[in-house]
Order: sequence, then C-alpha cells, then structure tokens
Amino acid sequence: MTITNGQVSLKHLVTMETLSNEEVLGLIERGIAFKNGSADFDLDRQYFAANLFFESSTRTHKSFEVAEKKLGLDVIEFDAKASSVNKGETLYDTILTMSALGVDICVVRHSEVDYYKELIDSRTIQTAIVNGGDGSGQHPSQCLLDLMTIYQEFGRFEDLKICIAGDITHSRVAKSNMQILKRLGAQLYFAGPEEWYSSEFDIYGQHIAIEDIIEDLDVLMLLRVQHERHDSAAGFSKETYHDRFGLTQEKYERLKESAIIMHPAPVNRDVEIADQLVEAPQSRIVAQMQNGVYVRMAILEAILNGKA
Repeated sequence: MTITNGQVSLKHLVTMETLSNEEVLGLIERGIAFKNGSADFDLDRQYFAANLFFESSTRTHKSFEVAEKKLGLDVIEFDAKASSVNKGETLYDTILTMSALGVDICVVRHSEVDYYKELIDSRTIQTAIVNGGDGSGQHPSQCLLDLMTIYQEFGRFEDLKICIAGDITHSRVAKSNMQILKRLGAQLYFAGPEEWYSSEFDIYGQHIAIEDIIEDLDVLMLLRVQHERHDSAAGFSKETYHDRFGLTQEKYERLKESAIIMHPAPVNRDVEIADQLVEAPQSRIVAQMQNGVYVRMAILEAILNGKA
C-alpha cells in the first residue's frame, strides 16, 4: 500500500487495520473529489470486476456495481444461487476460477470471518480482493463511507464525541469503525444492551447509557439489530428495545443542533430509530448511502492504481 502523487495504491482491501491514517484520509478525499466531479480518471485498458455476494445485500452490492460502472469497468454477473457453489465448489475455487478468467477485482461478501486470508495468500490467484463484509468481522468500505460522511460534516475526527449504539458484538461495522475512529483521535462511547457488548471493546471507549451522553455527542452512530446472527433479541420486544436503546423522538430533541445521526442500514424502523427520524434534518442516513458510491469509486481506483 502506497500513496503516489496524492493517490492511494492498494493490492487488496480486506480490513481497515492495514490502512495508514494517510491512506484513510487519501481515500476519503478522493471520494469527495469524485462526488464533487473534480476527479479525473481514465482506464489504461479494459478491466473486469465481479461482485460475489454470498449473503444478502442491497446497499453494498449495488453501490459497488454503480461505482464500477461509473469508472467504466466491465461488471461480470454472478449469482451465488446459480453458481457451482451449489455443486460443492469452495469459495477459494470460485475465486480461482474468476482469476483464471481474467477478472481483475472481486468484491466478496461471505459469512465466514476472515474468509479472505487464504485468497490473498494464494500464489495462483491474481484477482484483487475487496472485502464487502466477512460475517461479524470487518466491513472496510462501510467504514470508509461513514468516515467520509463525518469528515464532510466536521472536517476532522480529533476530539469528536461519537457514540456507537446497538448490536455491537455482532456488527462488523462497529468493529471497523471503533478501531479507526480511535486511531484518528475521536472520543468513543458505546451504548446498548450489556448482552451485546464485550469487554474487548473497552480499549476503544466506554460503555454508557445513551441518556447519559446524548446531549454531548457530535455523532450518534446507530447499529441494526442483527436478528440473523443470534437466536433471540436478548429478551427485548421491539417496543422495549426502542424505548431503552433506540433513538426516540424525545432523545432526538436532546441532541445538539450540530450533532448528526448515522446508521449503516437497512434500518429496523421504530427499533433502532423512530420511523419519522430516518429522514430528519440531523439524519445523514441517506447521505451515507450516496457517499458509499463515491468512496467505493476511490477504493476501486486505488486497486487499479496498484495493478498499474
């Protein structure tokens, strides 16, 4: 990973841990340039990309597809349900096939944490791997679009008070964000059920009741309750969770005027956030989705820079 002439070059992007602060800021600034229409980009040859999603996705999958097409890449269709995976083919062999066919970039979402390790360690596989989410592990492109959204709002990360609230243990978004936000100088807090919090996160921030910190926050980052990753909602009904841990109208009115609300989506309305607040003036949920296209253009460009 390098920065040349102000542009980031990457071989793969599988975790935020491998990015330096300079590379993170370089990708954010390039994403903003794409959004503003001030980024020049030309392909030096034909490039192929494939999006291999083995878990359901709307935003990440289609955001990468739009980003790829905006950059002029040829997108190879892939449907996991109609692939040789149904015949017992492993993920490794699927990617090996894509590499042999000349696919330059594979964006992969898979339920297995760290699925990418054997792919990027392979001497045979030549395709670049971009992690679109690995189980409850990491989600680097979501993290970068979140960072871009915060940076556009405040122009900095240092000393911002940010609370990550909700289903923290099962959230790859939370894990990616807490690591890099701490490194960039933000002051972190965590809120939500004790059952969905682990002491391993204490090195990044403090677990606290949302009511005790909400008036001081710059960013309230809500997380989806991931019903598919645990057997029950820790005994909470929809209404009970919303009242105790979600963003209600009453809590919203206690936010500073400059504070913003974020959520990686899909949103469980009236669970993590009151229905009427999803598009409220201080919500940046739609902006996050928009920024996702542009920061993913920056990621893909960085991968192409690495290949060049």
